[in-house]
Amino acid sequence: MTLLDQHGIRVEDVIRNPHPPVLYELALRYEEGSAITDRGSLVAMSGEKTGRSPTDKRIVDEPSTHDDIWWGPVNIGMEENTFMISRERAVDYLNTRERLYVIDGFAGWDPKYRIKVRIICARAYHALFMRNMLIRPTEEQLADFGDPDYVVYNGGGFPANRHTSGMTSKTSVSLHFARKEFVILGTEYAGEMKKGVFTIMNYLMPKIGVLSMHCSATEGRDNGEASILFGLSGTGKTTLSADAKRYLVGDDEHCWTDEGVFNIEGGCYAKAIDLSAEQEPEIYGALQFGSILENVVYDEHTREVDFHDTSLTKNTRGSYPVEAIPSAKIPCVTGHPRNVIMLTCDAFGVLPPVARLTPAQAMYHFISGYTAKVAGTEMGVTDPEATFSPCFGGPFLVWHPARYAELLAEKIEKHDAAVWLVNTGWSGGPFGVGSRMSLKATRAIVDAIHSGELRDSPTVTDPRFGFEVPTSCPKVADSLLQPRSTWADGAAFDATAHKLARLFIENFKQYESGASVEVLQAGPQV
Repeated sequence: MTLLDQHGIRVEDVIRNPHPPVLYELALRYEEGSAITDRGSLVAMSGEKTGRSPTDKRIVDEPSTHDDIWWGPVNIGMEENTFMISRERAVDYLNTRERLYVIDGFAGWDPKYRIKVRIICARAYHALFMRNMLIRPTEEQLADFGDPDYVVYNGGGFPANRHTSGMTSKTSVSLHFARKEFVILGTEYAGEMKKGVFTIMNYLMPKIGVLSMHCSATEGRDNGEASILFGLSGTGKTTLSADAKRYLVGDDEHCWTDEGVFNIEGGCYAKAIDLSAEQEPEIYGALQFGSILENVVYDEHTREVDFHDTSLTKNTRGSYPVEAIPSAKIPCVTGHPRNVIMLTCDAFGVLPPVARLTPAQAMYHFISGYTAKVAGTEMGVTDPEATFSPCFGGPFLVWHPARYAELLAEKIEKHDAAVWLVNTGWSGGPFGVGSRMSLKATRAIVDAIHSGELRDSPTVTDPRFGFEVPTSCPKVADSLLQPRSTWADGAAFDATAHKLARLFIENFKQYESGASVEVLQAGPQV
């Protein structure tokens, strides 16, 4: 029996866990748009889809897991028959390829909780991506790998059948927990594989009392104290976690157990838009040989990447092994967090740069998962748009958000972690009027959290949101810490703050039935 016979795949040329030079050669030879940058990254083009397709994600609705899953717009049910049609379509497509790649790796750095994952794909780009993003087994571990716990069939180069019951587009990303299989059709965006594995862990871990989290994690070099940073895309989670003063545990996906925190992944996946050596030296330096740059524009002669060019997509990204960050902590495990930081990019310019939360407020803001994005400007729209993603990872949740929030509250209380809300968005007015918080100021705030200086700083209570706002922070102007004082028009600030508070309240209505009175009262007052 060959490696893939058990999966119904009978391609003779199967390359298992190849090293980066091999994948570079095959990508350059066979995959359109591939190139090597002046610093050694492999450029890869993901085709029509340059981001995830959350509306095309499905979970098979079957008896053994039906009662566990938070069904709705995040977790849309799929019939068993529809999944099997998609699986057969992916297997048939993979069987037509001249060569296939298999990446066998682990999800979870703690051996007690890790799972074995097998990726079956037809592109060298996808194989290198998941070689980076999974935890790479040693030669001995690979020899004894055995059967995987979960299998990802990446048939993304072939479309789903839109005439199949329940299928709404040519893209399908479907997960079957009972079969332990994940099938991709109609999209070659590599991030679907990464987030598929995260979704699997988001189901398995809470089932055994472990909190899975969409967050980065670091550890103090001097004191060994851990810290976790929650945040949606664009809030600075990856940037702030790549801190030369601290060890990097991981940039995106973690679990909090009774022993501490472990990284789920073996690599990092950072936004590359406007990347520079000056602003983000660790990430910039990690984009060397063995890394991938997706959908970037480069000079044809020098192969120098233009990180400011978004003509292909605004979602340019880089994938690299975690050890490419000089401060990475290997193995990627740490103790219980001393600080829990929730990042938000508030484009309304209302929230303070930093505020300390009570346990009830922590649950409220965790379930809310607020950030704001700037609306598109093609039609002249410039008003900020609020985005709420429960637990700062809504698209990847499987259980109801309350399950994750309860686990977080338990761990915060048990380990006496301080919880902070840090705004990396606008100050002095909303987008178009005020200015973006400087990375220098945000780093100073995060440094003061880690040093313990903000724990002892005097505070004032925000009259609308109720959290405690420090009145001073080293290397940060006192006036910046009180957002109303940064606005030229106080009345305009009050009106905008009232609007944002109403948005919080309206969003939280969907969770009211499962929230305690204390958590409900922890929200903003209007």
